[in-house]
This record gives sequence, structure tokens and C-alpha cells, in this order.
Amino acid sequence: MLLELARWLYAMGWMPPLFGYITFRGILGALTALLLSLWLGPYAIARLKRLKGGQPIRTDGPQSHFSKAGTPTMGGSLILVTITLSTLLWADLRNRYVWVLLAVLVAFGLIGWLDDWIKIVRRDPNGLKSRYKYALQSLFGLAAAVFLFMSADTPAATTLYLPLLKDVAWPLGAGFIVVAYFWIVGFSNAVNLTDGLDGLAIMPTVLVASALGVFAYASGNAVFSEYLQIPAVPGAGEITIFCAAIAGAGLGFLWFNTYPAMVFMGDIGALALGAALGTIAVIVRQEAILVVMGGVFVIETLSVMIQVASFKLTGRRVFRMAPIHHHFELKGWPEPRVIVRFWIISVMLVLVGLATLKVR
Repeated sequence: MLLELARWLYAMGWMPPLFGYITFRGILGALTALLLSLWLGPYAIARLKRLKGGQPIRTDGPQSHFSKAGTPTMGGSLILVTITLSTLLWADLRNRYVWVLLAVLVAFGLIGWLDDWIKIVRRDPNGLKSRYKYALQSLFGLAAAVFLFMSADTPAATTLYLPLLKDVAWPLGAGFIVVAYFWIVGFSNAVNLTDGLDGLAIMPTVLVASALGVFAYASGNAVFSEYLQIPAVPGAGEITIFCAAIAGAGLGFLWFNTYPAMVFMGDIGALALGAALGTIAVIVRQEAILVVMGGVFVIETLSVMIQVASFKLTGRRVFRMAPIHHHFELKGWPEPRVIVRFWIISVMLVLVGLATLKVR
């Protein structure tokens, strides 16, 4: 929106070409989302309190969580609003990837909103039934995957690449739809499972989004993509603004979500952000890198899968409680210790992912 105005002012000779640089608009996008979050946050929290949007607490969870009952949830709506506004202000709205990401963000946010609403109104910690939630996720995830496949304009856009193996490239054909679907839906659920402690999910999301923004910028630049030997995806550079908006909005939300949280993200934020990360990775052809950088999300998900499989097959639990962050809580780790240590692990994994840009 503002980019078009800046272009007109530049054409008239009234403004320098600063707004033509993706990096400059990315910085503005992050700052805009951050400041909007800090400005709107107190109002949003007060509004959620008036709506009695308190978080129901599982009775089988750690006892330390019982004191959190009644803390406003659905705070993810603040994240979605600020990301959307910032992206609309600073991104090139003629870019199809921008609209795909906004559509995924809003669609999965609506699923999360429905889930949170059921938890609040019916006071049911389980929320929307799993089969209905997964059906809606599948519908929107498949729609995004099909659109990306049908609109692909280069062979690289539907080819699978692996980090460290520069000569390995597997054309997926229609199999791209399957890969894209699983990454979008899979990471949507993975981030949601991770969102169980104050600030635990949002900081890794900020880190991963920031790193994916680097990949997006390089993939959208013909010179950088050739030099770094990563897939060249024309138009992907504009995704940098969206990634920056996620980072800014996430940090703004963390201001209120840090321990002890004044507001919880809820499924409205977790499902949407996870799906957005999966979609970004698919667009820039870095699915494997997302698994590495988003390792905290992957580990949380695997812990649930292992726990369920073990209990069903043997009647025994591998962990004291799943997802795994609750396991460490029940072992006696204070909540802030679990959170910060998971953040440190996330930083390490993101650095490993970024290092693959040069190790090819």
C-alpha cells in the first residue's frame, strides 16, 4: 500500500528510492508490527478480560499451571492483526506469495479462533474436536498447496532440495502438493503443541521466521541465489517483509506473554503461525531446513507421537507427560528454566540452518 505511494513520490522526484529496497521495507515492517503490538496489546488484553476469555486449564497437567486459570487467551488475534496490517502497508501487493501467506494466516487463524471459542464458551480444555479441526486444516492446507503448484512458473518451484547436497534435486511433479500439504498442516499442529508455556512457542517462531526471511531474500535475488547455490524463486524476496512482520509482531506479543503471562496466544495464533512458517518454507524450497531450524517444534510433536504410540502398544508412558516441556516441569524444572533452555536450543538450531547457506 505505502510502497505504491512511495513509487509515485519517487517518480515525481519527491522521495529517494529507499522504499524500493526489500531490506529497508523489511525493517519498517518489523518495527510497524512491533509498535502496533505494544500499542494495541493493553486494549486487546482488557477486551479479552471483559469477554471472560480465560484459558481453561487441564486438570491432568502440572499443578503449577492451576494458578493460570482465567488468564485471557486468544491473544494470537493481536499477532495476526499486526502481521496483516504491517504486511499490507509495506509489502508489494502485486506479489502472489504475499497474498498466499496472508490467506493461510487468516484461514488457519479462523480454525484456531473456533477452537478457542469452544474452549471459552463451553469451558472445554479440549476445544474443537480433533477430526473437525484436522478436516479444516486439510481443506485450507490442500488449497494452498494446489494453488502454489498450479501457479509455479519455474521448475525450481516444485523441486525438492536437500541442504549440504547441492547436486541433489528431485522434481516432485504433482507430489509437490503432498509435500506442501504435510508441511503446512504439520507445522501448524507442531507450533500448537509447543504453545504450552509462557513464551515458549513465540520466541522460536520469531527466530525461525527471521531466518526464513534471510532464505526468502536470497532466493528472490538471482545473484545471491546463484552464489549461495540455493533455489532461485522469482518474487520470493517479497516474503521477507512478511517474515519481518512475524518477527516484530512476535516480539511485541512476547512483551505481554513472557512469564508470568498476561495473555496466552491460544490456537488462533499457534495454528496460524505454524501454517505460515510451513508455507514460507515450501515457497522458498527449504522444507528440510525448516525441520532443522524448527527442531523444537519437531521434538515437541515427536514426544506426543511417541507417548501415544507407547501407551497404546505397551500401556506404558515414555515421558511423565507430553508434550515434552511438561515432562521437564514434572521433573522439577521451574517453568522459566524450561522456556529459556528451549529458546537456547532454538537459537542453536536456527544458526545451524543458516550455516547451510555457505556449506553446500
